[in-house]
Parts: sequence; structure tokens; C-alpha cells
Amino acid sequence: MSKASVRNVGVPGVEPPKQTCNDPLCPWHGGLKVRGLILEGTVVSSKAHGTVTVRRDYFYFVKKYRRYERRRTSIHAHNPPCIGAKEGDVVVIGETRPISKTVHFTVLGVVKRGGGSAGGKS
Repeated sequence: MSKASVRNVGVPGVEPPKQTCNDPLCPWHGGLKVRGLILEGTVVSSKAHGTVTVRRDYFYFVKKYRRYERRRTSIHAHNPPCIGAKEGDVVVIGETRPISKTVHFTVLGVVKRGGGSAGGKS
């Protein structure tokens, strides 16, 4: 595929990947549209074929105690071969149509490459 075949996914600040792929579920080189939420998180698992698990940490305000508590959620996202996110990478994911029973997001880009395993395990 040539450089002209890279689509604009409409997310500011996310650069298209340098590699190309022929994955129909790739938002850059295929026909998958990105709409809805744009989130950032850390890849904690890349064991499934073409899918990664992204952990997103956030704060939740408890009104009764007027304090914040830390929460986290795990999101399954499609990992196109042109991006190739691995464990420990900080990635940007975008919401798409349902790809499978649990996958509703796709990886748009890698913000920071990680060194090894994620999840706080040593």
C-alpha cells in the first residue's frame, strides 16, 4: 500500500503508523470508523491474537467523604499489525462498532513504548 492510502481517522494528535497493513479492521488502512470515546491506557496483556487488554486508571470522587478513590478498568481493543502494541506500552484507543463480543475499541497509536511487563508486577 502506498502512503496515499492512509486514511485520516479524525483524532487530533495521533500520527498514522509508518508501516502499512491489509487488515480490514485497521482504522488507518481498512474501513473501520472511529467514533465516540478516545482513551489512553497501558497495555497489560497481548496474548490474544490481534487483541490487547488496556488498563485505564482513573479517579472517582466519593461525595460522602469528599475524597477521591483510585479505580481501574480493563478494556479489550483490536491491535492492528501496523501498530503492533506490546505489554507495557502506553496507547491511545478509540471506540468503534462492536468487532466481537468483548472488543469495541481499536488501538490508534502508541504514545510511549514500554520496557517489559506491565501491571506493577516485578
